[in-house]
Amino acid sequence: MWRRSFSNGVSLTRTLKDKKWDALVIGGGHNGLIAAAYLARGGLSVAVLERRHVIGGAAVTEELIPGFKFSRCSYLQSLLRPSVIRWFHSTLQELELKKHGLKLLKPIATSFTPCLDGLYLLLGFDDQQNNSEISKFSKRDADTYPRYENELSKFCKIMDFLLDSPPPEALHGDLSFHDLLRDKMQKSVFWARCLRHVLLLGQKDLVYVSFGPVMDFMDILLSPTTKILNKWFESDVLKATVAADAITGSMASIHAPGSGYVLLHHVMGETDGDRNLWSHVEGGMGSVSLAISKAATKAGAHILVNTEVSQIMIGDSGEVDGVLLVDGTRVHSSFVLSNATPYKTFMGLVPRDVLPDDFLRAIKYSDYHSGVTKINVAVDKLPQFHCCKSSQLEVGPHHTATVHIGCESMEEIGSACQDAWNGLPSRRPVMEMTIPSSLDKTISPPGKHVVSLFTQYTPYKPSDGSWEDPTYRESYAQKCFSLIDEYAPGFSSSVIGYDLLTPPDLEREFGLTGNLTSQPETCGNIFHGAMGLDSLFLMRPVKGWSGYRTPVRGLYLCGSGSHPGGGVMGAPGRNAAHVVLQDFKKQSR
Repeated sequence: MWRRSFSNGVSLTRTLKDKKWDALVIGGGHNGLIAAAYLARGGLSVAVLERRHVIGGAAVTEELIPGFKFSRCSYLQSLLRPSVIRWFHSTLQELELKKHGLKLLKPIATSFTPCLDGLYLLLGFDDQQNNSEISKFSKRDADTYPRYENELSKFCKIMDFLLDSPPPEALHGDLSFHDLLRDKMQKSVFWARCLRHVLLLGQKDLVYVSFGPVMDFMDILLSPTTKILNKWFESDVLKATVAADAITGSMASIHAPGSGYVLLHHVMGETDGDRNLWSHVEGGMGSVSLAISKAATKAGAHILVNTEVSQIMIGDSGEVDGVLLVDGTRVHSSFVLSNATPYKTFMGLVPRDVLPDDFLRAIKYSDYHSGVTKINVAVDKLPQFHCCKSSQLEVGPHHTATVHIGCESMEEIGSACQDAWNGLPSRRPVMEMTIPSSLDKTISPPGKHVVSLFTQYTPYKPSDGSWEDPTYRESYAQKCFSLIDEYAPGFSSSVIGYDLLTPPDLEREFGLTGNLTSQPETCGNIFHGAMGLDSLFLMRPVKGWSGYRTPVRGLYLCGSGSHPGGGVMGAPGRNAAHVVLQDFKKQSR
């Protein structure tokens, strides 16, 4: 299924060599595929070069155990930009994207936190039911929770504008008066629109504007998660459940200033217009990439798998001339878009002598800290939580939700993070468990299930062992399974098999950082780089180069290491393609 639409045969390899392409995209992750679709639709000849045997990058479905199809890295859909989805639907309706994979399966409940004392917190779509659930822990929090959600939703409207806009980065190089004038006008329009969105936060009526909400927005961007949640809530279970969104993919503590932004980043998605709703995808997350790839090929893009790039070729003029493949094939193009991480791109693919020293230094010392280990598990029965009384064969609302394990208190999350900063995998890992087969009958045999465990925190290079040691790997997996047993007795005995992806595995399998030989403890970041405030917007990937262009003329970044960051969002690919199309038109004049 996953290889049918793609090619790595002799004929297409010969086609690669025999023509000069308008654009080559390095990496067939979802951002690279989206960029290729937009470019091909804009009339450019485009080829996507994917190193692995399957397209999708981290948004991929793989059958690693017979009969069980895993969303191997990313596991839920919410962040894919509505502008991207609308574009595909409006321009390529004949593809029937829903039929070809973009079928979203909404959960019955959204969040489930079991507790060892027999209580649990189950949140969903019914405000009255949510109030009842939270009231088990705090009546005050139950009354406050809707206001908290409304405030975050209001802030997300500002983020919508920022996500869908290329940063107003200064242009580089020799520019004509016309280019400078147009650039100043575009930046003026951007900042005017941005100011309007900010001021609308505090608008009471047509003439009166309050800056209180503006300050609240700044507070959530700059504050530690603990400060934000302590201001709103008193129940530790509710705070810890919400805080789980603030640590996703991070090595940052919930006590760290700026961790509140990651909380906001993970609630600004939507499904069919419903905010902060994370859905399963029928067939796994690879179905998203497959649907996008069909749109790209329909528009005229060529997609090649098993095609690894070893170097980006730079001509005598200092401009991009194409890429060199590992088999020695030279493929020429006018533009190259890299969906690889900034580190992999500039420290591994671009000759160092063509890049400014300060730029290289900034890339080299960017923050790639991540403490994520993903475990994909095949089980022979549905997990049964002792706090919920239900039939063993019955799928309950809580099985369709994101299950938070080890999130009964803020102290638990803080201790798990501290373990990793001390060089040890968390003694009691914080886990997000999802059971996509509770809704999707296409990914597991009848009666059996697929379980996804997103676990934190695990250092890249543990001080008490090595991820290369099978016994050490097994001990961590069993630690996670045993922790689940405390909430769902018998889980460990239900395991048929599993796939473990530690930070070094994420680096090796999916190229999430390149080879950071100088900083081996900071590899494996699922977002192509940390999502701290010093690594966002005009600072992503580094100061002065946030607009997708790079110091090498004709080379662009289109992956999650560029604005606006990580997640299956598509915004970096879409925004980068628009910049390339602008430059292509300018070059064609």
